Amino acid sequence: MSKKATFLPLNLSLAPFLLVLLYLLMLCVNVAHSAHEKKILSLHNNIWSLTKSNEPSSSCFSHNLAKGRESSSTTLGMKHRGLCSGKTIDWGKKLRRALTLDNLRVQSLQLRIKAMSSTTTDSISETQVPLTSGVKLETLNYIITVELGGRNMTLVVDTGSDLTWVQCQPCKSCYNQQGPLYDPSVSSSYKTVLCNSSTCQDLVAATSNPDRCGGSYGVEKTSCDYVVSYGDGSYTRGDLGSESIQLGDIKVENFVFGCGRSNKGLFGGASGLTGLGRSSVSLVTQTMKTFNGVFSYCLPSLEDGASGSLSFGDYKNLTSVSYTPLVQHPQLRSFYILNLTGATIGGVELESPSFGRGIIIDSGTVITRLPPSIYKAVKTEFLKQFTGFPSVPGYSILDTCFNLTSYQDVSIPTIKMIFQGDAELEVDVTGVFYYVNPDASLVCLALASLSNENEVGIIGNYQQKNQRVVYDTKQMKLGIAGENCSI
Repeated sequence: MSKKATFLPLNLSLAPFLLVLLYLLMLCVNVAHSAHEKKILSLHNNIWSLTKSNEPSSSCFSHNLAKGRESSSTTLGMKHRGLCSGKTIDWGKKLRRALTLDNLRVQSLQLRIKAMSSTTTDSISETQVPLTSGVKLETLNYIITVELGGRNMTLVVDTGSDLTWVQCQPCKSCYNQQGPLYDPSVSSSYKTVLCNSSTCQDLVAATSNPDRCGGSYGVEKTSCDYVVSYGDGSYTRGDLGSESIQLGDIKVENFVFGCGRSNKGLFGGASGLTGLGRSSVSLVTQTMKTFNGVFSYCLPSLEDGASGSLSFGDYKNLTSVSYTPLVQHPQLRSFYILNLTGATIGGVELESPSFGRGIIIDSGTVITRLPPSIYKAVKTEFLKQFTGFPSVPGYSILDTCFNLTSYQDVSIPTIKMIFQGDAELEVDVTGVFYYVNPDASLVCLALASLSNENEVGIIGNYQQKNQRVVYDTKQMKLGIAGENCSI
């Protein structure tokens, strides 16, 4: 005998209550789902899709943008150096190659770090120099234009290097640059740095250059030679000189720099490189009495072709800047190291045993590198929040990639890095994704993992866009403030 199913009668008086309860439950789910912090990124309004003319752009050269000097300051622009070649560029090829070269630079920095680890102020001035994207010079680093001996020189900005150098005449082997090479023979203020001078010995100590003052074949050497290699195959070789350098409207006399006679590498069309590290030969140390060891920059995004600025001396226009101590490491004195204590994705706090360790902030590295445990936590939470988009295989150092050609705009989770003292760097929306293909068919999370947990992390320039980053080498602190870098 089969049993019949029995049903309890529904208490209709509870129906309105149940409907309200169901509505509230659905509302809570939606609120929880939308509670993540997100920003909108326009995918197809990017600099890589623009057609370049065949004429060089005069806008690649910086200009003094300050109209007055009420607070003894002056402003020049800072751009991305890839924007200054004036010729048609295969950006897909350039962007993919940039990842390979950036990885070589990071490997070189890690080797350098490993090698290092085993081993009264006058009245203060201030000035600003325009800082711009180097895209027209076919690079993903940033450039400034300064006057060296009265001649405009366009230089890559690099906080991970110490020696400032330019390509010089006569040049044995030089890459193609936009504009003429520096010619010391036509400058009345140029002086050769002698091999037996204390300045030359400082170079030996700061850059690990061999002391070659003995000469050869019985001929005593007089000039101070240098060699600097950058790990991506780039290098500069030449001799030291001193010259007047104009930073905005402040002139610094007897500035020691490298006169490059043999140079090779991916410096685009730049004249050379500005070393903003912390050794005795860096621009920061050489101008300590003038600027009190303080400089800051605001790196512009690429999409609008904006100009940022590189400021020397106290920057008065800062609002809501938060500071974190610079970590002092006796073997890594040239680098700027911060204590990364945490991170959030879309407002969600991440956990990793590697938080609380030092991480380098570097204007010359493009893509941020994180210890594997931190990167895994970032990737996992990012993929939880960035769902429903077609994934594709990774490329080079980037392994979290998507095909977004079908989308005009996407909502992406915010990424924040938290440092000792609760200073925060919120990555600009344009610094979250890297376009491996300009048409957005291969767009990747612009973060990468280091090879192992013991390597030192690096915050690259791609994640520093639209931030005012203040380096105070005297007070040993670094400040961060969100800022629109267009000027």
